[in-house]
Formats: sequence, C-alpha cells, structure tokens
Amino acid sequence: MSILDIVTHPSAYLRKESAPVKKKYIKMTECQDFIDNMVETMYEKDGIGLAAPQVAKNLRIIVVADGKKPLVFINPTLYRKSWGKVKVEEGCLSVPGVWGMVERHRAVSVMALDRDGKKIRMRAKGMLAIVLQHEIDHLNGVLFIDKAEDLSEPPKM
Repeated sequence: MSILDIVTHPSAYLRKESAPVKKKYIKMTECQDFIDNMVETMYEKDGIGLAAPQVAKNLRIIVVADGKKPLVFINPTLYRKSWGKVKVEEGCLSVPGVWGMVERHRAVSVMALDRDGKKIRMRAKGMLAIVLQHEIDHLNGVLFIDKAEDLSEPPKM
C-alpha cells in the first residue's frame, strides 16, 4: 500500500464531476489497490473521509472511517434526506487550515456498491451522515467552502 498525495484547492480535479465506476473495474486489482491506498491515506492524514478526486482520480469512490472498519462506497447516491438539519464546523484535507459552518441534513440514506460490487443501502445519522454528504459533494465537484458560512483561515505568516 502507498500513501497518495492529497490534491488541494484550487486544483481542477476538485471541481470536475466524477465518472461512475464500471462494475468490471471494481473487481480489478488496480481498483482494489486504489481503494486500499485511499483508506491508508485517509488514516495517515487523520481524515474521517476521503473522495477519489482528492487524490487526483475523478472516480465515484469514497471511503469513510467508521469505528474499526473503513466503509467503502462506489457510485454512492443519497436517496433520502431528513427534513431536520444541523450546522456543523467542517474542514477538509483538500482545503487545509480552513474551517467553516455548514448546514447539513441530520440523517441520510445512501445507496452504493461495496468494494465487492454488491449493492448496499445504509441509513446514517449524526457525524456519519455529515461525512457522507461532504464526501459525496466532492464527487460532484462541490467543496465545503461553497456552502460554508463564517470561514476562518489561518493567519498569514
């Protein structure tokens, strides 16, 4: 496994809509290795989620830290969102040193393929729901700074 380089704003990779992953590609060693590298990179960089565009691949793949085992979502879509919303402070590995308040749905339901190419559905609430929304935004070329209020940047040295 290897640690991948994180692409930072204003890279064009972060603004492109990512391409759906074909089922036959999921089974290939290249894809499986890429997923392993994404997971390794997420943990190494102290992230709680990572989307493929953040490591210079415009593919619809995200990984999320959830307890002991990382979750992998391929071609994820949000098919249900709660009415209730919450404002949370967010940051991003691709926008280092910047934080802002973002309004997100309290709960979401996501449909995707897992790393074996099997269909999965998951209902998430709390922090997991927020991370899923943040990472799926990346797949659509949207950054948290596009939605955030009260952005704070580090002092210029």
